[in-house]
Amino acid sequence: MQTVRTGLSPMLRQSRPSASILARSIATSSPRPASPPSPRSSTSVASGVTVTQDEASRAFDLAKVGSNQLSLETPRNGVEYALGTMDKIVNWARQGSMWPMVSFPFILMGRRAKLSRRTNELTTFGLACCAVEMMHMAAARYDQDRLGVVFRASPRQSDIMIVAGTLTNKMAPSLRKVYDQMPEPRWVISMGSCANGGGYYHYSYSVVRGCDRIVPVDLYVPGCPPTAEALLYGMLQLQRKMRRSRKGVQWYRR
Repeated sequence: MQTVRTGLSPMLRQSRPSASILARSIATSSPRPASPPSPRSSTSVASGVTVTQDEASRAFDLAKVGSNQLSLETPRNGVEYALGTMDKIVNWARQGSMWPMVSFPFILMGRRAKLSRRTNELTTFGLACCAVEMMHMAAARYDQDRLGVVFRASPRQSDIMIVAGTLTNKMAPSLRKVYDQMPEPRWVISMGSCANGGGYYHYSYSVVRGCDRIVPVDLYVPGCPPTAEALLYGMLQLQRKMRRSRKGVQWYRR
């Protein structure tokens, strides 16, 4: 054991056993010189994860042959090219004819009461105060009809459900029933903090803490209430999601 490394003289270690034990512990815990890194490995400073060149090349090959989601837009053969072209045409038609059905109690009263034409117009409203901004988007200032977004009163004719407002426990089974009546493909937009996670009534005993516990949600629009611009931007993002879907190619690759 070297005196320079431990900092204790040999005479002190012989006179005091505790000093000898301390010297051995200091020598054991002394840092060792780091071994040079392997030439086939690279360390990321930000994450501290070592990735070898073999792993990186393997990941690149997997992405090249089309194992990730982004490769669905790159066809491998003529069949996938034809299916991808058909998907683009179908997605173009879908994004230009978005027919949302807004959840409202009057929709659920259709079986029990005769709804006049005027009452059918009321079915395009929402559950709570978020419906004001939704009606603002449908008005002349933003004119959602120019995007192909037209409100429908029947779930059989709709492909989008906008849950705008507070969803209560009593309303949840009916909301799920209306969702099941919508034909495929269907999408759900959660509008406002109450629909996203309960919002102001999060700790209430009678409120569902997020409509995603009842129906699968494709898009969340934050805010209390969200502005008409936010909901319109959500519609544009949903159109973008429709454009990127490749149902035919996914079916072929199975």
